[in-house]
Amino acid sequence: MAEQDIAQAANPTLNTSPSEKLLSKPIALLQLIVFSAIGLVTFFVPFTIGDKSTILFDHGATYLVSQQHTVAVGLLFLLMVYGVGKPFYDGSWRKNITNTILTVFKVIGLVLAVMYVTGAAPDFMMEKDMLPFLFEKLALPVGMIVPLGALILAFLVGFGLLEMVGVLMQPIMKPIWRTPGASAIDAVASFVGSYSIGLLITNRVYLQKQYSAREAIIIATGFSTVSAAFMVIVAKTLGLMELWNLFFWSTLVINFIVTAITARIPPINRFNNDVERPHLDYKRGTRLKAAYELGLSTSRSATDLKQILWSNFRDGLTMAAAIVPSIIAVGLTGLLLAKYTPVFDALGLLLYPFTWLGGLPEPLVAAKGMSAGLAEMFLPALLLSEADILTRYVAGVISISSVLFFSAMIPCVLATEIPISVGKMVIVWFQRVVLSILLAAAFGHLAIYFGWIS
Repeated sequence: MAEQDIAQAANPTLNTSPSEKLLSKPIALLQLIVFSAIGLVTFFVPFTIGDKSTILFDHGATYLVSQQHTVAVGLLFLLMVYGVGKPFYDGSWRKNITNTILTVFKVIGLVLAVMYVTGAAPDFMMEKDMLPFLFEKLALPVGMIVPLGALILAFLVGFGLLEMVGVLMQPIMKPIWRTPGASAIDAVASFVGSYSIGLLITNRVYLQKQYSAREAIIIATGFSTVSAAFMVIVAKTLGLMELWNLFFWSTLVINFIVTAITARIPPINRFNNDVERPHLDYKRGTRLKAAYELGLSTSRSATDLKQILWSNFRDGLTMAAAIVPSIIAVGLTGLLLAKYTPVFDALGLLLYPFTWLGGLPEPLVAAKGMSAGLAEMFLPALLLSEADILTRYVAGVISISSVLFFSAMIPCVLATEIPISVGKMVIVWFQRVVLSILLAAAFGHLAIYFGWIS
């Protein structure tokens, strides 16, 4: 069935070939329950260690950054050297102009990191809100958290929980998000995984003609957010880790509401929606039974724990290596533009009416900071990290829910066969930011009123 094909795309460990060795059903069920519970507890249950309350893998990353700083810096430079060298080794730097530009930014990012560590950077770059902030508060945590987060994600996506959630979500996908029921697995994989993996799945299924052009664009521009591990970075930067569960779940809901709206308005609703695919049903039993069977099937196929963990950890290392140098270079460019030029002031004027309607205390400052997210999704968090709690919360939501940004996501979409232009992606970005500001501000006011945020 189509949902099995997508489950295999979302989870490479899923292989239902009868020649493959499978776990027994009792062992597979135990594995599904235990490993899924480990993933859920590690990602969503805060623990207090010392005076700090946060999720477990954040404690681990914080320990590396704060207590093993020299080791962490050494590991970060190894990641960056790999990230800079890979495009030259595999030749991807000359694939197209976008890859060439991104590779240049990676090289610049590595050079800037060396200049910071050696103290050779110019004084204006060494101001505390420039390179020191980017390196110590962003690059180092990203370099440690993303690989650790990818390792923990293996427990959420490698043993059947992802497929179960996907099947259970199918009845609401078509009426709310205008995507086929089977895309639920893709949507969940994109949100809890990484945008690059999510786009890979979306593109693969689109080329198999199981998605229409419109459906592929809805998923690519609405569900392919940064990973949950990156959400931790955003929350840490904005001082929201004490509100982690509130921040995570409200951001997820707001993102999905925004996607439901953008799917119904131009430019997305004008894309071709023709596609031929079989109707999905569950003649053998109820949807709950179907979810259970698919989850158990995935767990039975997940026979090599070491390989599953290593595969996810390797993907995390690759992603961190690719993104950290770019973050430093693009981040510094954005911070310099924000501090010394009117670029984001001009773009922020377009968002000002909406930050004002949202009741943010300093609407023009907030609009300017949030507009910078078009360049790099971290910039709203960086620029507004010292703002009031409501603005910080809204900025955190914007960083995730805007989805599209030039430093990585937009080039990734352009590298697929999904038929959407840069201009239309910018329009979708603006729509998503406006809607996210209004929804996040409304929820933020409500949360403050009830004492959930203080």
